[in-house]
Amino acid sequence: MLVLLLPLHGIGGRGDLPVPLWLAIYSAGAAVAVSFFALAAFWSRPRFEVTAGKSLERLTRLVDARPTRRLLKLAGLAALALLLGSAWFGSSEPALNPAPTWLYVWIWVGIIPLSLVFGPIWRLANPLRTIAGLARRTSYRRLPEGIAYWPAFAGLAGFLWLELAYPDGSEPIVVAIFATMYAVVNVAAGIVYGPAWFGIGDSFEVYTEVLARLSPLGRGADRRLELRNPLAGLAAMPQQLGIVGLLCLLLGSTAFDGISRWSAWMRLTGDLSRTQHIVVHTLGLMVAVAIVTGLFLLASRTTGAARIRPGVVGRAGLPGAFVHSLVPIAIGYAVAHYFSFAMFQGQEGLLLATDPFGRGWDLLGTSGMRIDYAFLGTGLIAAVQIGAIVLGHVLGVVSAHDRAAELFRRRQLRRAQYPMLAAMVAFTAGGIALVTAS
Repeated sequence: MLVLLLPLHGIGGRGDLPVPLWLAIYSAGAAVAVSFFALAAFWSRPRFEVTAGKSLERLTRLVDARPTRRLLKLAGLAALALLLGSAWFGSSEPALNPAPTWLYVWIWVGIIPLSLVFGPIWRLANPLRTIAGLARRTSYRRLPEGIAYWPAFAGLAGFLWLELAYPDGSEPIVVAIFATMYAVVNVAAGIVYGPAWFGIGDSFEVYTEVLARLSPLGRGADRRLELRNPLAGLAAMPQQLGIVGLLCLLLGSTAFDGISRWSAWMRLTGDLSRTQHIVVHTLGLMVAVAIVTGLFLLASRTTGAARIRPGVVGRAGLPGAFVHSLVPIAIGYAVAHYFSFAMFQGQEGLLLATDPFGRGWDLLGTSGMRIDYAFLGTGLIAAVQIGAIVLGHVLGVVSAHDRAAELFRRRQLRRAQYPMLAAMVAFTAGGIALVTAS
């Protein structure tokens, strides 16, 4: 975790909550449970199987126009150049270099609202895809069988380890090395395997594509932009084990992020040596991901105790069939954990952007300005955190129920979902406890 950002990450403790912690947990769990029973009573047929929405002809022509494509590519290349330039040649002090904030806040957190609002726009601006495309090869190697999404999982695991377990993750030189290595590996793979690589191997593009499934903007079967029901777009997500691993990694890492900010954890790990810190935090991250993964796999496979309609489950089995329901939960967790962090530290990225290379410039006229910590109250932050978690889980329950309505016969529908409901309630209660308990 970024050492300079740690005090800003989250709302601080249960004393900031406008209601008692136990009441927040019980109320949130009850909201998820009530929504499930309401769905079971009035929703017996799948409604998100058809993803066709209202075609947006003019917007499609605008987005697909050559000048627009070029502008987006140039913006992506400029962003990459600024990130690498400031990381390699800017100040060596994290508090004076914008690169760490740009990577951990503007990119990692910023792509969440960007993808939710604009849909799969990152693919058009991805600078690594653009650079690899300059090779203009006539043929590419075939991607190995069964590799789908696991390279993206590995890259994301490395990034999250750097953020959450490596004590020097906020050092500009560390950001420079990581960003450069990540770019080189993905550009090289893109040159060898072609554009198809980025859809399954580039962690950030895969992550944004997963998020964009919940956007009201998407591409239809004819590749035209359309205005759709976001949950219908979510239901069309590929059922791949790599996606299951990716989403469980996101949820588990966010859970560990919350645990690592508990005062009890800080007391236990505060006197560790550098090597001990890395080992303990790495093990903690792995355990958190393993627990979340085990809980989801147990819930989804136990759900399969009921008889499934033939021919409706893919190669990834029931975990793949229900994995799309984890997307709104992951987004809710991310908003809860990163909201105040982004609102405050994001200002720092703007203030430092005025002099990205530490040359004494004032390009944006922000010299002398400071972060405004007063524009958000703790009550509002707590409300956003709890609301994001509850809304994410309710949407997850809706998505899971709609898929269950497709998989199971009506008389089995409610009973078949009890394991998944139990997992959703546990995720809800745990998520609130992690972002509010001290």
